[in-house]
Amino acid sequence: MSVKAFKLVSAVEREMLMGDKNYINIECIECCGKNLYIGTNDCFIYHFLLDEKISTAGKITFAATKQLHKYLGLKKPVSELKAASALTRLLVLCDNTITLVNMINLEPVPTGARIKGAVTFTLNENPVSGDPFCVEVCIISVKRRTIQMFMVFEDRVQIVKEVFTPEQPCAVAVDGYYLCLALTTQYIILNYNTGVSQDLFPYCSDEKRPIVKRIGRQEFLLAGPGGLGMFATVDGISQRAPVHWSENVIGAALCFPYVVALDDEFITVHSMLDQQQKQTLPFKEGHILQDFEGKVIVATNKGVYILVPLPLEKQIQDLLASHRVEEALVLAKGARRNIPKEKFQVMYKRILQQAGFIQFAQLQFLEAKELFR
Repeated sequence: MSVKAFKLVSAVEREMLMGDKNYINIECIECCGKNLYIGTNDCFIYHFLLDEKISTAGKITFAATKQLHKYLGLKKPVSELKAASALTRLLVLCDNTITLVNMINLEPVPTGARIKGAVTFTLNENPVSGDPFCVEVCIISVKRRTIQMFMVFEDRVQIVKEVFTPEQPCAVAVDGYYLCLALTTQYIILNYNTGVSQDLFPYCSDEKRPIVKRIGRQEFLLAGPGGLGMFATVDGISQRAPVHWSENVIGAALCFPYVVALDDEFITVHSMLDQQQKQTLPFKEGHILQDFEGKVIVATNKGVYILVPLPLEKQIQDLLASHRVEEALVLAKGARRNIPKEKFQVMYKRILQQAGFIQFAQLQFLEAKELFR
């Protein structure tokens, strides 16, 4: 049975980006606070400011205001964008080279600092250096079976480590010293400091696109065999049951307590608390799904949309109204980490009371007695 957990709201219409130029496609996105950056197939970066507006009826809309756009001077697509807000820098991957540009005016740094030979890259969100004016970048190198770690400062880059992998890596996520890697035939965890690696489970990257996503400290979400979304810690174990995706998931994101997945036809929403599928949203031609500081964004080649979560209290009340007491209580317990303690305790008592009355009305007196107690 479904829950209305998210609403899909348009953020950037195609006309704002491409006008009547049909050949322009969105290749990648990055969102940092109100700043939305879009990289296109014709080597442009667009910068928009996103304003969230709430009507008196509680309806949320987004107004995107274009700030500027910048041509990078190559005939190649912009394949990845990552913001390093502490440095006011945007890291731009185009033609196997990561360039540092200013987040405000999109101008390259005067020193010309860049990282060459990158197939793809990611930032370490749990950095080990302890330097607030530096970001740690991990790249899959164009050199075969090679991962490289860099420290990126405001106007310079410095290589820290080069690690060799047993097979060719095709996707990577980082947490501290731990790399979670999708190789050609399997997923592994690799400590780049000690060189110790641990096999997770087999996976064929030739048949499907691997997904490797850091979802919290020392924990990753992976696209496993048989259409399963698998959780793995840096110790190589799973502390949560897997979620059942479709076989052809393109991307995944986390918006606690939900895991959101994108395939060629739908956006699906699963609960991390009971692994059940809670919502399905039709979405054709989607090719990007990412979360940025709790904001889940999806994109087609031509437009950008935001998945706006409905307040958890509203979701719990909807479940109680449908007499789905067990699910409501699971969601209410899970909401503890999102709500201040005093407010949570008041809310939880009220929910237990409501749930008790529902059970009582269904003549489930023992269950009702426990809830009332």
